[in-house]
Amino acid sequence: MTLTLNLPPELEQYLAQEGQQQGLSVETYTLQLIQQSILQKEKQLKLVNVFQSWIDEGNEEK
Repeated sequence: MTLTLNLPPELEQYLAQEGQQQGLSVETYTLQLIQQSILQKEKQLKLVNVFQSWIDEGNEEK
């Protein structure tokens, strides 16, 4: 999928600089950030679900 974003110049510059420091194009660096963000969100959701299941189990025992 191709996605076109209109970024503020400051954000574009930041992404370009950070990507360059890691030897990546701005596109590759930005894609990595998006992927990391999604994976982190999925991990958080799984953890919340585990905690909720513990709470639910505790409530059933009462």
